[in-house]
Amino acid sequence: MATWRCVKQCGACCHLDPSDRPDLADYLNIEELEQYFSLIGEGGWCINFDHTTRECRVYLNRPRFCRVESDVFHELYGIEPEDLNEFAIECCHQQIEGVYGDRSLEMLRFDGEVGI
Repeated sequence: MATWRCVKQCGACCHLDPSDRPDLADYLNIEELEQYFSLIGEGGWCINFDHTTRECRVYLNRPRFCRVESDVFHELYGIEPEDLNEFAIECCHQQIEGVYGDRSLEMLRFDGEVGI
């Protein structure tokens, strides 16, 4: 069985272009929505994403909506803890494909990491 994990130096989730997420207001409260929009920088990338290292500069203090944790996903999306693994893998697939492509090195690395 595939097991979700974050793949270092990917950063697909750091591409915050709101046109890719038209339903943001459905799951983020007003404060989180304002915070989300304040993080969008050049080309739709998060201002905290370091393009050289391809890592988050504030990872330990990243916003709640950036955390793949069962309580956060339950509150934001209504995902039950037992469904988090499958849901997170699907989210990553969609985001990586949208940002880098379905045959990208990032997708291959992700699939290898999670055991697909």
